[in-house]
Amino acid sequence: MEPSPSPQLAHTVVDGVATVVISNPAKRNAMTAGMWRALPELLTELAADESVRALVMTGEGPTFCAGADISSLREPGEAPQSLAVRAEEALAAFPKPTLAAVRGYCVGGGCQLAAACDLRFAEEGALFGVTPAKLGLVYPSSSTRRLVSLVGPAAAKYLLFSGELIDTERALRTGLVDEVLSIDALGKRVAEFARIVVSRSQLTQAAAKEFATGRTDRDGHWEEQASGSGDPAEGVAAFLERRTPRFTWSVPAAPATEG
Repeated sequence: MEPSPSPQLAHTVVDGVATVVISNPAKRNAMTAGMWRALPELLTELAADESVRALVMTGEGPTFCAGADISSLREPGEAPQSLAVRAEEALAAFPKPTLAAVRGYCVGGGCQLAAACDLRFAEEGALFGVTPAKLGLVYPSSSTRRLVSLVGPAAAKYLLFSGELIDTERALRTGLVDEVLSIDALGKRVAEFARIVVSRSQLTQAAAKEFATGRTDRDGHWEEQASGSGDPAEGVAAFLERRTPRFTWSVPAAPATEG
């Protein structure tokens, strides 16, 4: 019998779309401490790649992510919950549109990652759960606020108080999921939507991502970016000429940090 592959975060970049795959199939793609640590660094690398215009987060095979690898809770070192929060925040802060493509279990830390994406697409039969109450853990305040912003206070309390799993119908109704796809249609739909996102103005998307966080002090900055970008003029010209626009503004690379 061949040994199981090591848990990892695999990734590819094709036609402007980075796809990050959670791969730990022996444990339903549960995230190990090493995987939590690796995600922020990988996201920094992909954010700096000018060819990347959107990111898809998914799991290997029939499961998105069944949460944190429980065995890592007893390992010495930084608490897995702290690692998970750091990874979640890095995903939420990714400067380009992010999509979660969910099959099967999306539970615990897996649900944290899905919630940190801008949009969530799920295959029928997927199950969602936020399960710290089953382990006696305190769900982080930042994660709780993000969950409340998606589903509202009552639905967030239902998930957090009970730790029960909900199906795609309820997830769609509460706003945890944006679209539910039939079996075997998820990959095609996510690829199609990612192509749409890649074809649109990064300027519009970047400003919308920032404004959606509640910031109200950057209107002047984005007006300046728009006036100097040429994207508005290109968009209007392409509309009048009935052609596909060629937007050129891109998310500025983050400044290098000194080690």
